[in-house]
Amino acid sequence: MPGQFDKVIDLLMTHKTGIIQLPCPEMVCLGLDRQDEKGALRHVLDENTRIRKLLEKKENLDILRRKAKEIVFQLEEYNRYGFKIFGIIGVDRSPSCGVKTTTIGGKETAGRGVFIKIMEDELRKKGISIPMIGSKTSKEQESVEMIRKFIED
Repeated sequence: MPGQFDKVIDLLMTHKTGIIQLPCPEMVCLGLDRQDEKGALRHVLDENTRIRKLLEKKENLDILRRKAKEIVFQLEEYNRYGFKIFGIIGVDRSPSCGVKTTTIGGKETAGRGVFIKIMEDELRKKGISIPMIGSKTSKEQESVEMIRKFIED
């Protein structure tokens, strides 16, 4: 739902809040078609389950760890120069970027996506605590309001 993201960007700009765009873990590891041209024809939870299984392969976990370390380095640099880091905004239900919920075994369930979990682990290793919230593209207004509260607090 592109409209939600427009509203989030407008909100961030209004509050003079910069962003670091996280890489799309699925694109980085699996390509645009997520290694299946017909994946978009599946029910979203079935497709997310398929994607999660691919992301959990060792070679993809290695790629995601490297990406997470790069992002943690950026966050450390911003912190070192006095920038305030508000947090990380993920996308709930995502097999890679879910914060409160992810997809496992064909179901949306409580837990972290593969990449968010790796990010959390890398941050913890460096002793960095950053709040994380999960938006949901199917709940546009609720997500925008949640992000508004997140940056205004």
